[in-house]
Amino acid sequence: MIWLAIVGNVLMGQGRQPIEKEPPTTRILFIFDASQSMFARWQSDMRINIARNLLIELLDSLENTPNTQLALRVYGHQKRFPPQDCDDSKLEIPFSDNNVFRIKQRLRSITPRGTTPIAMSLERAQHDFPPCDNCRNIIVLITDGIEECGGDPCAVSRELQKKGIVLKPFIIGIGRDFRADFECVGQYFDATSEIEFRQSLKIVISQALDNTTAQINLLDINGRPTETNVPITLYDHTSGRIMENFVHTLNHRGNPDTLYYLDPLLSYDVKVHTMPPVAVQNIRVNPGKHNIIPVDAPQGSLTLLVGGTTQIAYRAIVRKKGEMETLTTQAFGNTEKYLVGDYDLEVLSLPRILVKNVNVKQSHNTTVEVPQPGIAVIRLPAQGYAKVLHEEGNILKVIHVMRENVQSETIYLQPGNYRVIFRSRASSQTTFSIERAFRIDSGVSTMVNLNY
Repeated sequence: MIWLAIVGNVLMGQGRQPIEKEPPTTRILFIFDASQSMFARWQSDMRINIARNLLIELLDSLENTPNTQLALRVYGHQKRFPPQDCDDSKLEIPFSDNNVFRIKQRLRSITPRGTTPIAMSLERAQHDFPPCDNCRNIIVLITDGIEECGGDPCAVSRELQKKGIVLKPFIIGIGRDFRADFECVGQYFDATSEIEFRQSLKIVISQALDNTTAQINLLDINGRPTETNVPITLYDHTSGRIMENFVHTLNHRGNPDTLYYLDPLLSYDVKVHTMPPVAVQNIRVNPGKHNIIPVDAPQGSLTLLVGGTTQIAYRAIVRKKGEMETLTTQAFGNTEKYLVGDYDLEVLSLPRILVKNVNVKQSHNTTVEVPQPGIAVIRLPAQGYAKVLHEEGNILKVIHVMRENVQSETIYLQPGNYRVIFRSRASSQTTFSIERAFRIDSGVSTMVNLNY
């Protein structure tokens, strides 16, 4: 549903041409009321004649419209009333190219006869749209009455939209105002006169076919659209379907690049994949205009470093200040962007290091450095059960469990005091336990030998 003309920096750097998506095919299904009430007089003629002639006039204007297909479903035209037959709905002309003449001919031959099964017609309409990966499915309901068969057009319409089968339908009410009955079904147009009916048809088709563009402004702390290079996902607000993914781009003038062919019939949810992500929900774009969608996404950066020259692959769990949910894990030696705010870090070292209240500022790099670890080479007299404990005052805490089938291990430890407690697998008495205290300094290897 969205055609994006965004050029990736990687592609441009390789001299490749950007691949533009084909614009979608707009498929418009007209559901036409041919119930018995359409014989009623309405201004200059019968309702059926006025509605038929004006729809034919509209079809003539659509005949050569590119990327557009039309279809016609009619209800109330097959069985006379009474008795009431609520199964009276039929797809008369299916979707195809160059079928305007066939639709016009069928409209001219229709005679109103029966009742008004609107909910059933909407439900069956979902099967009128053949499978298509790049189509916009639109229903235009033209009626002079409300549901007469006990169905719920509102519930059917909501379900069709939720499933992503069709966009929000258009309803044109002929003769009197049915707004209270149809606003929950879709976008309602009141046509109490011939002039209003003609205008309503034009507005509906204009909204269905007009291209709409937009730009997403990622705002910094000062409200300026300077943030960029962030993945963004657009969702259909009603169905929750992913509509498009792209990386936000500033063009050569420093302005957010333009998104083409956003659908004015949809409501969008925008998720900006900053860290943490930012979401804006239920965005409507105005048809035929360039829309600006502002999103507050002020960012700074965070660099994690290990002191000294030891090469070790530490990572840190990053959380929002005071919260337990993990946002991400960041590797030491890397710089990553975060939204402006305060964060808590848990460094996955031995023992773990907690760094609280790390402040990330707009367009500023915050650096967190942890001490260089030392190395403990632990040698056991035999295979057995051994654990390394970190000592803080009188508090001992297990930080490492040695493997039972080895007699030597080398581990990186943060500076501090430690103890290793061991008993051979072959020993059956606690008195054979061995304890050894040792200290680790940054960048220094320490031998911890339990053999003597």
